[in-house]
Amino acid sequence: MNKIVRQHYPVEKLPEDLRLLVGGAESVTVELTEEAASSLQPLTREQAVAMMRQSQQEHAARGASITTEEAVRRVRELRDEWDD
Repeated sequence: MNKIVRQHYPVEKLPEDLRLLVGGAESVTVELTEEAASSLQPLTREQAVAMMRQSQQEHAARGASITTEEAVRRVRELRDEWDD
């Protein structure tokens, strides 16, 4: 990602819509940052649900299910670390 900074840039060289925003200033600092084009498309609801179900199945297949009591114990241990 590229970034260009120009200090003391004459307001008269700015496009009109930007000149209106800076009021009576004679010069400004202009910073241009290239925006990365996103190649990611938002997931549909169906795709998101399918991904979650697949993740749950893979997790269960590894035998990683825990009891509620075990989950509560782990959370309490983590919380207690911060209380010290």
